[in-house]
Amino acid sequence: MTGKNRQNYNKNYIAYVNSFDPPTQHFKNCFRAFLTGGLICCVGQFLRYIYEEFGLSGTELAGTVSVTLIFLGCLLTGFGVYDRIGRNAGAGSIVPITGFANSVASPAMEFKTEGMVYGMAAKMFVVAGPIIVYGILAGTAVGMIYWLL
Repeated sequence: MTGKNRQNYNKNYIAYVNSFDPPTQHFKNCFRAFLTGGLICCVGQFLRYIYEEFGLSGTELAGTVSVTLIFLGCLLTGFGVYDRIGRNAGAGSIVPITGFANSVASPAMEFKTEGMVYGMAAKMFVVAGPIIVYGILAGTAVGMIYWLL
């Protein structure tokens, strides 16, 4: 096949593949992600108001709200609800803290049949592990720069 024929073949193949792929609705996807992420943050703010009524403040309040959101993310993942939310909301469900909880709980549930050590414990941080490592390294680097200045 000559170079020109190969280019035409590639263009025809790409057009054939794209004919089966539905067009992406960018505005609709961004709107859903915005609404879902905002709703998760509103739930967090509501929890904050509730916990303030119980007398929590400062770091206790922030920690309690974070732990509650992580618990809710794991609970919804366990019931299979968070996957449906993510399918419809996209990045809006991944970005908040509940998305991080989902990224830890999902692999743990998926690999539990392989055992507690080699399954759940080893595979739990497959998705979240790089995020944790990057966060620790970035935090250390920023702390060192701040310390030197």
